[in-house]
Amino acid sequence: MANDEHAVSDTVAAKKFNTGELIFGHIKDSYEWHITSIGHTEIGIPLPVILYSQNSGFHVFMSSKFHHGTEEFDGFKIASEGKYQRKVVEVMADGTELRPWDLSITKNVTSLFISILLILLIFISVAKRYRENFDKAPKGLQGWIEPIVLFIRDDIARPSIGNEKYEKYLPYLLTIFFFIFINNIMGLFPFFPGGANLTGDISITLVLATFTFLITSLSGSRDYWVHLVNAPGIPWWLKFPIPLMPIVEIMSVFIKPFVLTIRLFANITAGHIIALGFYSMIFIFGEKSAVAAYGVSIVSISFTVFMSILELLVSFIQAYVFTLLSAIYIGMALENHKPHAEVV
Repeated sequence: MANDEHAVSDTVAAKKFNTGELIFGHIKDSYEWHITSIGHTEIGIPLPVILYSQNSGFHVFMSSKFHHGTEEFDGFKIASEGKYQRKVVEVMADGTELRPWDLSITKNVTSLFISILLILLIFISVAKRYRENFDKAPKGLQGWIEPIVLFIRDDIARPSIGNEKYEKYLPYLLTIFFFIFINNIMGLFPFFPGGANLTGDISITLVLATFTFLITSLSGSRDYWVHLVNAPGIPWWLKFPIPLMPIVEIMSVFIKPFVLTIRLFANITAGHIIALGFYSMIFIFGEKSAVAAYGVSIVSISFTVFMSILELLVSFIQAYVFTLLSAIYIGMALENHKPHAEVV
C-alpha cells in the first residue's frame, strides 16, 4: 500500500507544471520547431541535424529521429541534464558523453534564414517600386519603409558620422536596424514562423557587435589610434609612469562591442522571461485549485498583453539603440582632430 502511495505521489510530482522548462524551452535554441501539444502528442517541424564525430565522421539526419529528445539515434542523443543539456552528445561505449562538432540547422538558424529571406523580399520589392515609379509618391510597403530609412539617415547616420562620410556606412546601419527590428517582432509571435528568440541569443548579438567592432577598427583614422594611447588634454601623471589612461582607452575599444552584445541580448531575453512568467502563474495557481487559476488568469493575461505591447516598443528601441551606438562608434573612429592653436 505504501509503495502504491509513493508511486501515485511520484506520478503527480512528475505531472506538475515546470515553469523553468516552459521559459527556457522558449528562449533557448532547439533541434526542432515546436508548434503545439495535443494531449501527450507533440507537434513540431523536424530540422536537419548535422554532426561530425572524430570517431565515426559525418552524420546527417532529421531531428525527428530523437522523438522529441526521448530516444537515442545512431549513437547520439539530446542531453537532458549536465553541462551539455539540450545539446546533442555522442554516447560512448562506457557511457560517457562527448560533444561532437555540431553544424545542425536549429530553430534559431532556421529563423535566421527566414528573416534574411523576408528582408530580401521587402527591400527588393521596394527597390523595384522605386525604379518603376521614381517620380511618384510612395505607397504601400514603400510608404512604410521610406520614413524609417530617412529617419536612420537624417537622425542617426548624418549627425553621428558626418555629412561627408555617412553614405559609406548607411547600408550597414540600415541592415542591422531592420535585421534586429524584424527579428524582434518575429520573436513576439507565438506561432510559426515566429516565436524564435533569435535576438535573445547571445551568439547572434555577439556577431552583430563584432561587425560593428571590425568596421570601427578598420575605419579608424590615424588620430583615433594615436589618441587611444596619448589622448590630448589628459594630465601627464595619468600617462606616465603608469599608463592609466591609455589602458582605459584601449580597454574601451573592447568594452564597446561587449556592451552592444549584452544590451540587446539582456533586454530581449528579459522581456520574454517576464511575459512567460506572468503566463505561467495561471498553471502554478491551477495546481492549487481551478478557482485560483481562473482568478489569477485575469491578472496574468492582462499583464502578459501589457508586456507584449511594451515589447513592441522595446523591439523598436533596441534596434534604434544598437544602430545609434554603432553609428556613434564609427563616427568617433573617423573623426580627425585638428591640432590646437598655439597659445601666445
